[in-house]
Amino acid sequence: MPKTPAPPLAEPDPSALTCPGDLVGPCAACQRKTHKYGRGGSPLCQWCMTAAMERWGTTVRYTSTRT
Repeated sequence: MPKTPAPPLAEPDPSALTCPGDLVGPCAACQRKTHKYGRGGSPLCQWCMTAAMERWGTTVRYTSTRT
């Protein structure tokens, strides 16, 4: 199954378009704007998360280390 290539980094992750602006931040890997903060946020955009899942398996998840 062919993968759809990621759009240019200047284009935000679709999740950034559906969340409030104060929850948007840079992807930890590629710096693309993504829904990074708050409930439902992730430090990786969907393209970087897909690559991480390919390397580490489908059970890869982000665990916050903040206290």
